[in-house]
Amino acid sequence: MAAAATCGTGFGSSGSVAAVAGRSGITSFQRRGKAGGTDGGPRLLSIAGTRPSLRNGQLLVSTGLPALDQLLGGGLAVGTVLLIEEDKFNIYSPLLFKYFLAEGVVNGHTLLIASAKENPANILQELPAPLLDYNCKKELGEDVHNPRTPESDDNMKIAWRYQLLPKMEQVGPVSSSRFGHYYDTSKKIPQKLLDISKCHEFFLPEKVSSTLAVESCPLSHGYTKLLQFVQNIIYTEGFDGSNPQKKQKNILRIGIQNLGSPLWGDDICCTEDCDSSHRLTRFLYILRGLLRTSLSACIITMPTHLIQNKAITTRVRNLSDIVVGLESFIGSERETNPLFKDFHGLIHIRQIPRLNNLTCDESDVKDLAFKLKRKLFTIERLHLPPDLSDTVSRSSKQDLAESAKLLGPGCGMMAGGEKHLDF
Repeated sequence: MAAAATCGTGFGSSGSVAAVAGRSGITSFQRRGKAGGTDGGPRLLSIAGTRPSLRNGQLLVSTGLPALDQLLGGGLAVGTVLLIEEDKFNIYSPLLFKYFLAEGVVNGHTLLIASAKENPANILQELPAPLLDYNCKKELGEDVHNPRTPESDDNMKIAWRYQLLPKMEQVGPVSSSRFGHYYDTSKKIPQKLLDISKCHEFFLPEKVSSTLAVESCPLSHGYTKLLQFVQNIIYTEGFDGSNPQKKQKNILRIGIQNLGSPLWGDDICCTEDCDSSHRLTRFLYILRGLLRTSLSACIITMPTHLIQNKAITTRVRNLSDIVVGLESFIGSERETNPLFKDFHGLIHIRQIPRLNNLTCDESDVKDLAFKLKRKLFTIERLHLPPDLSDTVSRSSKQDLAESAKLLGPGCGMMAGGEKHLDF
């Protein structure tokens, strides 16, 4: 209800348009006015790094990973919460967290970083660098330092998919008209982009004193301080949608790292029957209320594999709009399994929001895997190779078939069973 009012600004209802057209005696199909004109002030569609959803008209922002945007239906809707369930050793989930923040820096969005472990200033310095045209040409093997004559430029031919790429300069946001960018994990974001970006930092050890008593509070003192901090930023800087005629609108990107861990003063990861099991759910409930009425999007990483009570995990997922789980192969039998040698883990799209509805949608794609290359983090469809070798021993074939069954019916239908493919 509130999300529709927040995300759908700029789209009038068809009934009201038809009524106005009927009274004035003109057609309802009118030319769209310029953004920021005198007919209605700055529109939400003029915000850099946003676009409307083709399905429901919601305002979307990119997660910083175009493949993940496609899986989520086009992007992350403004006013929603994306929950990232951390992998076992917390190696790959920080990458998604940094992609989300780096996308905000590139598009000129305001950042709010909250952490109980790592200083937000250090997180900003570790953001990946966006890929520019210079890097694309360098990857193609072109000599960018050698000046060419106009005749040689006309005769030069490159791949067709790179001919239409816009030229970007490293003086401000990379490109405000593009939705979603690619990032190089081997390089850090330029300091020039960080200098012109606006970021609010919430480092828990600096905000909360260890001598405070929190037993009588319905929320832990860290959660209370964070909610007050977020609310203050939303209402004092105009992210609640107030004063549309006076100030150009922007997006607030909120990133909360390792929520629910003992560092936040919560004990759900320590004991199964804890007295403060509802602190985290209360925090998420209040946070969603703040996001629904503001121009903001939030990403939360949480070590759900450490939560002792699985009922709490279920409630946390229900209070989140989008749930994405990462399962790393490190330390498991799949790490040495030849079926998964090209991947580093599995990604599970557990929940996709069906906004303005009572039920949640489920992803049609179940078999997804990710791998971390030297520069890029990619998400691909998991395809198991067919068994075409006649020299493989019978015991190794049985081992491969048994390991393939662990994937479930989606991936195990090809390699599982007694019979193998025969061409």
